[in-house]
Amino acid sequence: MTVTLADVAARARVSPATVSRVLNGNYPVAASTRDRVLRAVDDLDYVLNGPASSLAAATSDLVGILVNDIADPFFGIMAGAAQSEIGGPGDGSGRAGGEKLAVVCNTGGSPERELTYLTLLQRQRAAAVVLTGGALEDPAHQAVMAAKLAKLADAGTRIVFCGRPPLPDSDAVVAALAFDNRGGGRRLTEHLLELGHRRIGYVAGPLERTTTRHRLEGHREAMKAAGLYADEESLTVHGPYDRRSGYDATLELLRRAPEVTAVVAANDTVALGAGAAIRERGLRIPEDVSVAGFDDLPFSVDAVPALTTVRLPLFEAGARAGRLAMGKETPPPGGIATIEAELMVRGSTAPPRG
Repeated sequence: MTVTLADVAARARVSPATVSRVLNGNYPVAASTRDRVLRAVDDLDYVLNGPASSLAAATSDLVGILVNDIADPFFGIMAGAAQSEIGGPGDGSGRAGGEKLAVVCNTGGSPERELTYLTLLQRQRAAAVVLTGGALEDPAHQAVMAAKLAKLADAGTRIVFCGRPPLPDSDAVVAALAFDNRGGGRRLTEHLLELGHRRIGYVAGPLERTTTRHRLEGHREAMKAAGLYADEESLTVHGPYDRRSGYDATLELLRRAPEVTAVVAANDTVALGAGAAIRERGLRIPEDVSVAGFDDLPFSVDAVPALTTVRLPLFEAGARAGRLAMGKETPPPGGIATIEAELMVRGSTAPPRG
């Protein structure tokens, strides 16, 4: 026999309206009453009808977290931290009272798939959406994204960006938490210049991504300030944010310019591939070629030698995005916050020989 909301109300000795308020979390209820209702829910094993509830309310209990690749620690750390905040009060009782169901949507870096997931979340009346990582730099796609996000926001969905800059001409986003990729890229290259490096190769990410452009701009700002900008195009190779790209691109860099004394990688995973290519050529790190990454992913400190990189507070940013998505934290002024990057100097960089 199906347990109804009226059954829960009778068991808790309250009205059906009070049960609804407790389960939807949309109206203040006395703590003792809330406990009584949730105890009745547990005792009767009552399951809230999600679709029907979402039709009656502005939004459902669903929250979408969009990532490029959940297998990439960069996205996995942010998604996990956001989910921990979205899950609810976490009182350990196992009771369902105001928590949200976080669903991770893996886009594979496809802008079309990103839009598809947003459409599906819109149909499900998602309470919130967190979009992580860099954005595609294409005016047509940005216009479509702005329109889609506006529809979500109009329906009551809270939208938060984590690790991506704000969308031009859009006020649908509650908050955009953007990493200081440009500043981090500049400080990393300045470190290599201070060590005495002058021929620095750069393995960049995909051309069309905001993260790629900002990190590369920081690198080139430092090189230009040192009067070393002339060869930057020939010393830059673009590719995906994966180990294979780092390996292939570094072999190409060493072919173009065998005299390079340092390689800066688009991220730490790319840096691992760069290191493999350097060793395959019979060169040592850092004695012959220094290597640096970006993000400070968990494995970076365990690389041999430990990887010099730029630390982004991925867990802290993801948790903050989760709180903002749930309305637990006040949005930053203007809805935009820049999250600082920290240079982590380790054993993979050293002064060039001679």
